[in-house]
Amino acid sequence: MKEYKIKINGNDYNVAIDEVVENSAKVEVNGTPFHVEFERPIAKPKAVSAVRRPAPAAAAPVSAAPAAKPAASAGAAGGEVLNSPLPGVILSINVKEGDAVKKGDTVIVLEAMKMENAIDAPCDGTIKSVNVQKGDSVLEGAPLLVIG
Repeated sequence: MKEYKIKINGNDYNVAIDEVVENSAKVEVNGTPFHVEFERPIAKPKAVSAVRRPAPAAAAPVSAAPAAKPAASAGAAGGEVLNSPLPGVILSINVKEGDAVKKGDTVIVLEAMKMENAIDAPCDGTIKSVNVQKGDSVLEGAPLLVIG
């Protein structure tokens, strides 16, 4: 359920959107339930999953940490590089070098546009390197870690 505080013509309203199905929704405005219909069906947001894209040649993790490893050495290690699917800030890193992971395990949580996005392992393997630290700002396509 998403809740919003909105102002219309100087009047404050508390709006809670409960369920959206195609072109209709159940909403509550200041405690009063309504069924609303939209002109067109509403597209559901897609779940964020790890997207593998080749990093630009000059791309490196945006980090002030000297311990961050450059993408070139990570790719040369012979593993699968997990790149950031969108720009954001690293909230947590759930793995460390040497940890075994299964495809679909959440390895990093990335905050983007005030939303937490779980970044999942794209394959089974062992973490060869972690290229970011908690609190780092990363750009889309920045290498986060390498799974071998």
